[in-house]
Amino acid sequence: MRSLWYLWISALVVVVIDQFTKLVVVHALDLKTNGGMVIWDPFINFRMAWNTGINFGIQLGDRWILIALAMLICAWVVWWMNRDRPRPVVQIAAGMVIGGAIGNVIDRIFYGAVADFLNMSCCGLENPYSFNVADISIFIGAFLLILTTNDVQRPEDS
Repeated sequence: MRSLWYLWISALVVVVIDQFTKLVVVHALDLKTNGGMVIWDPFINFRMAWNTGINFGIQLGDRWILIALAMLICAWVVWWMNRDRPRPVVQIAAGMVIGGAIGNVIDRIFYGAVADFLNMSCCGLENPYSFNVADISIFIGAFLLILTTNDVQRPEDS
């Protein structure tokens, strides 16, 4: 039976990187006050956005509902991974989803909203949205789960 070591390590790594980048950008670079910073125009800029909703600022209720929803999703993913004990790549993908969700939950608890700051535009198209490391992790993790879970074998199948 496989352990869930890869899941927990990947989730922890995502939370640490996400929270570290937010501390640097929001506090050390004081993006919360100055609002933005050109990094590599137009490709990468820091543009502070406090997201009280879900993706793209879509409102879905107050922050405690969003915290509860994120934690329920994390619990379900842990249950799923514990039930199926998949290979490491699937566990890493699930850990990315969990780590990203927890990173954003930490923001909601301490800031009242998710700290989004990465803004990318290209080729004459201006992107009005900002995101963060947790958002990237959730997106990549979910995408990898879609790609890798058809070949998951449950312990009783092996």
